[in-house]
Amino acid sequence: MRRCRLIDFDTVVITVHNILLILSLLLFFAILAGKTSYKFGVPALLLFLCIGMLAGSEGIGGIQFGYEQANTAQFIGVVALNFILFSGGLDTKWKAIRPIVGKGMTLSTLGVVLTAVFVGCFVKIVTDFSWTESLLLGSIVSSTDAAAVFNILNAKNLSLKNNLKPLLEFESGSNDPVAFLLTTFFVGMIHPENLSVIHVLRIFVLQLFLGTLMGLVMGKAAAIIINRIKLGYTGLYPILVMSLVLLTYSLTNLIGGNGFLAVYISAIVLGNQKLTRRNLIVESFDGYAWLMQLILFLTLGLLVFPSEVWDIKWIGLVVAAFIIFFARPLAVMVCLLFFKKTSIKDQLFVSWVGLRGAAPIVFATYPLVAGLDKSSMIFSIVFFISFSSMALQGSSIPWLARKLKLAIILPAGLVARRNLDTKTEMFEVEVKKGSPLDGKTLLEAGLPDDTRVTMILRKGDYIVPRGDTLLLPKDYLYILCKDQHEVKTWLTGESVEE
Repeated sequence: MRRCRLIDFDTVVITVHNILLILSLLLFFAILAGKTSYKFGVPALLLFLCIGMLAGSEGIGGIQFGYEQANTAQFIGVVALNFILFSGGLDTKWKAIRPIVGKGMTLSTLGVVLTAVFVGCFVKIVTDFSWTESLLLGSIVSSTDAAAVFNILNAKNLSLKNNLKPLLEFESGSNDPVAFLLTTFFVGMIHPENLSVIHVLRIFVLQLFLGTLMGLVMGKAAAIIINRIKLGYTGLYPILVMSLVLLTYSLTNLIGGNGFLAVYISAIVLGNQKLTRRNLIVESFDGYAWLMQLILFLTLGLLVFPSEVWDIKWIGLVVAAFIIFFARPLAVMVCLLFFKKTSIKDQLFVSWVGLRGAAPIVFATYPLVAGLDKSSMIFSIVFFISFSSMALQGSSIPWLARKLKLAIILPAGLVARRNLDTKTEMFEVEVKKGSPLDGKTLLEAGLPDDTRVTMILRKGDYIVPRGDTLLLPKDYLYILCKDQHEVKTWLTGESVEE
C-alpha cells in the first residue's frame, strides 16, 4: 500500500519556484508550531524537528533527503552553529559571567570530557560497539544546548537565582567546541593507520590554543573594523559583521584551529567593546540565530529516518537515561567540587538543564560523511537521545526550578524582557536588616540609570513600587537592569557569588 503524501514528488517537476514554496511552507508551519509550544511548555526547537520529520522521506511530505545528503546537512549545521554561537557570545557581558567563568569553563571542558568518557564506557557495556566507536558516540552527545532551555524559561515567566542563568548560558555556548574536538578526534582514531594517537592529541591541543588566540585577535580586529569603516547605509553593518563571523571561522580552520571556539570567543570580545550601531547588530543577530536554529532543526528532521530511530529505541532509551540520570549529574558534581558555595540544589538543577540539542545531531553527521561502519546507527541513537532530552528535560525545567526553590516566579504580566535598545535581565534582591536599603525609600536608594524596581514582594503580597515606597527588611525587590553584577554589588555592598 502506497504511503499517503501531501505532494507526489514522482510526478512533480522540481523547479526553483517549487523549492521556494516548500521552504516557505516549512518555515511558516515551524514558526506556528514554535508559537504554540510556548503555551504547553515544549521546546520550540523540538517541534521544528517534528515538522522536519513529517516533511521528510518517511513522512507525509515525502521530501527525499537521506544520508546521501549528509554533506549538505553538515554544511548547513556548521554555518548555523556559527551564527548561534556568535549571537550567544555577542550578548554575553563580561561583568555578568566573570563571577562564574571558572565554573563555566570547568563544566565546558572537564565536564564535557567526563561526560564523553562515562557515556562511552556505558555504551561499550550495553552494545557491541568497539571502544573507539563507543567513545565517539559519547563525545558526540557530550555537549549541551541552551536555546531550548531559555525559550522555556522565558515562556513560563521564570528567572533564576544564584547566577544560574549566566552559568548555563556560558557553559552551553563554550562546550560545543570541546565536543567537536572530541568527535573529530575519535573519527580520526577509527583509522589508526592514518593518524597516531600522539599526532591526534597534538592536533587537539593546537586547535584549542589557536581557536582561543584567533578568537581574541579577531574579536579585537572586528571592533576596530566596525568602528572605523563608515558605511553609507546602516543596514550594511550586520552584513559586515556576518562576513567577519565567517572569516573568523574559516581563517581559524585554515591554520589548524577550532573555528567554533574562535567564533564564540570573538563574539564575547566584540560584545564587550564600544561599537558603532551596536543595537542594530545585536538585534539583527538575534534574528539570524533564530532563523539558523529553525533551518538547522528542520534540516536535521528531514535527514533522519524515523523507522531507523524506532529500531534502536531501547538502546537509545537506555543511553539517554544514563546520560540524564548518571553521566551528566556525576560530571557536574565532580566539576563543581572545585568551587565553594555551590549547593546541592544548584548542582541538581545544572545537571537537569544539560539538554542535548542540535549540536550533537550535527556532530553525528561527521561519522556519516566519513563513511564509518556504524555511522547510521550512531546517528539514529544520537537523534533519539537529543529528542528524548528536549522532550523530558525541556518540558520539566520550570517545574524543577520551582521545586528546588531556585525560580523567581514573576507575577502575571511581569516578564524579564528585552527593551528596545539592549537586553535586560531580571533578578531578585532581598532587603536585609541593616543593609544600605533598609529603611530607605526608592528615591533615597538612588538606583542607577537604566535600572527599575518592577515589583516588591512583602509578606506574600506584591506591591507596585513608587518613589516614596519605604523598603523594609525581608522585602524582595524584582529589579530589571542591564548589568546584574554591577547593580547587585552596588545595592548590597557584596560581590555576586564567585
